[in-house]
Amino acid sequence: MAGFRYAIENGVEGLEFDVQLTRDQVPVIMHDERLDRTTTGMGRLTDFTYAQLKQFQLENGELIPTLDDFMALVGGQDVCLNLEFKTDKVQYPGIEALVLDKVMRADLIQEVIFSSFHLATLQTARLIAPSQNYCFLADHVMLDPELFIRQHQLSGLHLNHYQPVGQFAERIWTVNSRYQITSMFKRGVTGIFTDDFEKAMQIRDQVQPLLMTS
Repeated sequence: MAGFRYAIENGVEGLEFDVQLTRDQVPVIMHDERLDRTTTGMGRLTDFTYAQLKQFQLENGELIPTLDDFMALVGGQDVCLNLEFKTDKVQYPGIEALVLDKVMRADLIQEVIFSSFHLATLQTARLIAPSQNYCFLADHVMLDPELFIRQHQLSGLHLNHYQPVGQFAERIWTVNSRYQITSMFKRGVTGIFTDDFEKAMQIRDQVQPLLMTS
């Protein structure tokens, strides 16, 4: 939460975060399926209730935040949100309905982008809320990305590499070097995921005037 708060206070344009479920169906913000790497706990997140998770801390002493905590922080903020359903390794029954309900109740200014490596999750979410923005995450080259997007009624792709996707949205992860950031903006991608948003925004602002005059 400290990182999210810093980003908002310093003009970040978008925040990406991963959502999983505790054993008692509480949506929490957590990247790994296990606690071992980023908390003082050990084991699979899904094996703990939220009350049990409160005994563990993150590196900065914070607790694992809930989706409600996050929505309270970003409420009323002019920031784009990318919510990743973290369901490629663990499929959480009912996560789509739980998460969509909380997001739709939140005081948000911009539309939320929902993404996942698990296509079935996006398909389930689209049945619940068909008007939302859904993007498929992939770490492999897509053979026919435009056809894939149309077939599954997606808004775009989130890839770890660049490839043309026609008129659809394309966001690239995780882009950190100055060369990569510059290259992606020159290619005209919709956006990038980065660990250094301040550097990325500075480079983007330098590159865009050149593109406009070229």
